[in-house]
Amino acid sequence: MTTVLSDRDRRKRDDRPDGTFYADPRFVTHADDAFLDRLTALYASVTDPGDRVLDAMSSWVSHLPDTEYDRVVGHGLNEAELAANDRLDEYVVRDLNDAQSLPFADDAFDAVCCALSVQYLQYPGPVFAEFARVLAPGGTLVVSFSNRMFPTKAVRAWRAASMDERADLVERYLAAGGFAVADRIAERPGEDPFFAVVGTLP
Repeated sequence: MTTVLSDRDRRKRDDRPDGTFYADPRFVTHADDAFLDRLTALYASVTDPGDRVLDAMSSWVSHLPDTEYDRVVGHGLNEAELAANDRLDEYVVRDLNDAQSLPFADDAFDAVCCALSVQYLQYPGPVFAEFARVLAPGGTLVVSFSNRMFPTKAVRAWRAASMDERADLVERYLAAGGFAVADRIAERPGEDPFFAVVGTLP
């Protein structure tokens, strides 16, 4: 397994277990409306009706388009947030910094979405390899981010990087998981910068 981050780069200012930090629900959005509208449009462009979608590192809203998917599964750290997300058919609570595995079969999904959360991953290589495992051949991974974060929980490599360097870092995460980069987007539709990297499986 490719190690993307060194021990130093994966450090967080708050090194308590993530479950402690995320124990209380936060029913807020972590980007402005223009960012979220752009994200929904991106999801619409890379998914199809009938797809099986995993919303990884999710919360109380998924930002998915009004598309009839076969199945939408959420993964996150706060059960109250996930339970309030009416876009999800089901959900699982799991800390990917504690165990880099997902309780899903191989090829279980056609798309994996990871919005506004990638900056908190301490072991992105194994996690992105797990995203690849649960994706069907030809599946799509969409990783989106802005300049907002909980600075005490973001890894050092992310905190120290510029926005373009963060996109480079996400591309390294994709490569470690076996993905090819299909698209890289850097825009400013509103106040918040919109960055996304789209990966596909061979």
